[in-house]
Amino acid sequence: MLVPLGSAVGTHEYVDDPRNADVWISIDGELFRRPDAKVSVMDAGFLLGDGVWEAFRLHEDVLVFIDDHLDRLWHGAEVIGLEIPISRDTMLARIREVVSANQMHDQVHIRLIITRGLKPTPYQAPWVVAGPPTIVIIPEYKEANPQRAIDGISLVTVDIIRGPQNAQDPRINSLSKHNCIAGCLDAGRKGGDEGLMLDPNGNVATCNSTHFFIVRDGEVWTSTGEFCLDGITRRKILDLCEANAIPSFEKDFTIEDVRTADEAFVTGTFAGLTPVVEYDGEPMSSGRRGPMAERLQNLYIEMIRSECGG
Repeated sequence: MLVPLGSAVGTHEYVDDPRNADVWISIDGELFRRPDAKVSVMDAGFLLGDGVWEAFRLHEDVLVFIDDHLDRLWHGAEVIGLEIPISRDTMLARIREVVSANQMHDQVHIRLIITRGLKPTPYQAPWVVAGPPTIVIIPEYKEANPQRAIDGISLVTVDIIRGPQNAQDPRINSLSKHNCIAGCLDAGRKGGDEGLMLDPNGNVATCNSTHFFIVRDGEVWTSTGEFCLDGITRRKILDLCEANAIPSFEKDFTIEDVRTADEAFVTGTFAGLTPVVEYDGEPMSSGRRGPMAERLQNLYIEMIRSECGG
């Protein structure tokens, strides 16, 4: 059974798997069955959204691009002044332990969350804590709907913008996701699968849960990255463009550039590359997946296969 999120379908539509009801989840190095996996109401993640997270995939027993994800996790923790209490090797061991406990091998999505830990009282000061950070690892059997990579999604411009770095830094995976949630809600109200968010200067920034690209005259454009997360799939697509002599640019551009683009697509860890076939109610690339999106999809699949040993 396909499970859409809310009224929109989008890139995160997935195939429901009954095995997820009883998976093992790791909390601070201990394994709990999903119904028994609980975090205190006094945890800073619950009280304040104070923490960082990463999501990555297990394909054919390989944690895909795991070094990139752990680099970003440690960087995000450093930005918010959160000291991760275990080493990268220990973190990897915990991830592998929970994957092994579930006997998982392929089509697995893993969410790793680190909060600032237990608070003695509901108070925002980050130094008011009663213990070490909380580390949760949630693995799920989660396969993206493969048809979405062909049929694409509809995109709408939303009124919610990505703010500057001195408001809430949009370049890190913070647990506080209200900005993205507000963008998602606005997109749903406007009938889109996902929302295209602008930056404070009126240029295209990113989408509420994916990164955005357009194609114009054989060139691939994405935002400067100043007002969005340093997406790992985004970076891999740019690497593929460079390796295959496809002109690509990180630059400022506007919604008018989007409206007149030849095609568009979005990227993310879960679904890879997904074409945009409709923008603000008008068809893009004649309402179907464009040739550049299809080419880059195939190159990205080849990259994943190479990462997994061919």
